[in-house]
Amino acid sequence: MLKRSMDRKVANAVSPNGKTATIANTFGLPAGKDYSCPGQTETCAKVCYAGKLEKVYKGVRDVLMHNWNLLKDADHDTMENLLQVMIDDFKKDCDKKDAPKLFRIHWDGDFFSKEYTFAWKHVILNNPDVKFWVYTRVAESANMLKDIDNLSLYYSTDKDNKEIAINLNKETGIKLAYLADTFAIGQADMKEMIGKVGAKCPENKKAIPLISQAGSACVSCGLCIDNKANIVFSAKKK
Repeated sequence: MLKRSMDRKVANAVSPNGKTATIANTFGLPAGKDYSCPGQTETCAKVCYAGKLEKVYKGVRDVLMHNWNLLKDADHDTMENLLQVMIDDFKKDCDKKDAPKLFRIHWDGDFFSKEYTFAWKHVILNNPDVKFWVYTRVAESANMLKDIDNLSLYYSTDKDNKEIAINLNKETGIKLAYLADTFAIGQADMKEMIGKVGAKCPENKKAIPLISQAGSACVSCGLCIDNKANIVFSAKKK
């Protein structure tokens, strides 16, 4: 079976003291062009926080490689079945704790093939009671996954793939998640690209806590989960 991960920033249920996630509501694969990230840019390779966690924590790396080894050579039906079983288990956990069914696809990694993307598309469509959200640097996958009611989709953007992002946003309306050194640079670039500055991620700018008794940062904020706005992230958090 595929293994889910707990991530305090995106948790859909938190402990009574507000310090830890209590449901594994995200899924990851190993990062990098040698693994699951065909759309990796020079910018994201330099700042990839998830890739850094892989190097620091052997247990994290083991989980990601377990998932990768199950999926990388699988056919579409096998991929879809593996993903569906994982989501079935996630929904059972949510029902036990009366938690909202919010699932973050790829806290680490990305859509590594057309077949894998289609497998996720079918799983998303077959589980309308789950709200999924994802950021991807793979333009082909973004186009495959656009306009699904229960998926909040963002094209991950930086100075290296700006032209692709501009075309995607203009032609399809797919929202952008832009990474720059600072919020000022990011919002200036976004304004130039699409005519809108984008919202600053409140957790990234330290306006809300990563996790608290009120919930995780992403669930408390809701901007990305509900696909409300284009988002700007700062590598320097200022």
